[in-house]
Amino acid sequence: MTDVVVTRNEDEHRWEARVDGALAGFAEYRQTDELVIFTHTQVDASFEGQGVGTALARHALDEVFDEGTHKVMPLCPFIKGWIRRHPEYVPLVHGAPPAPLAD
Repeated sequence: MTDVVVTRNEDEHRWEARVDGALAGFAEYRQTDELVIFTHTQVDASFEGQGVGTALARHALDEVFDEGTHKVMPLCPFIKGWIRRHPEYVPLVHGAPPAPLAD
């Protein structure tokens, strides 16, 4: 997997993924008092298959989780599908049932 660096660009309302300094993709969002709404994710064709989308989704969702102040609303099909394939992130989704307590 390529070394992907993900940062939040609050001015552009998106998380950006860079590979060797080049913009490889981004995940756009809108934020309310309670929600981070993912609206669109895009990976440059020249970086497809190199883990850029996964790095974007994981980093953005982990950052929202770590901040602990918002739920997410994945309107973007990529982020929605990524969460579906990684069910440990489902409790972060607005309206999802809370995770069951561990025994």
